[in-house]
Amino acid sequence: MAAQAATEKVTRLTEEEAPELVGKLEQMHNEAVETEQRCMRIVETLEGKKTAIQEEAAATKRKGADMMKIYLDPDSDALDGFEFLTMAEAGEVGHWKVLDATNQPISDEDVAALCEWAIPIQERHFADVSAASEQLAAAEDPAAVS
Repeated sequence: MAAQAATEKVTRLTEEEAPELVGKLEQMHNEAVETEQRCMRIVETLEGKKTAIQEEAAATKRKGADMMKIYLDPDSDALDGFEFLTMAEAGEVGHWKVLDATNQPISDEDVAALCEWAIPIQERHFADVSAASEQLAAAEDPAAVS
């Protein structure tokens, strides 16, 4: 859920400065929507845990939004946005790997399949935003950086 808001914000920061990167952001946004849908389908099957998981997801979304507000102030540019996404996507990769490891002892097939699907996507997102950060940083004027 937080990734959807983050990609929307960074898209707005990027549209004028680096429009060639917007397509990747749109793809990431669409994959974040699909990930949320897949997660919610599994959560709906978990009797006795559904409400707690939904509350945790909402709390995580709020924390992500708070972090984004702090990191991306009104003077932020595309590079700032991609630096933020680099941190966020690294966290996503870690989260999915933790979920996968947590699932190992119980071997829930639905969760295992979701992790198998999501981890490569999150790793690609991390690689993409890292590359975009480097591209934008290389285009910066070193004399103008304070």
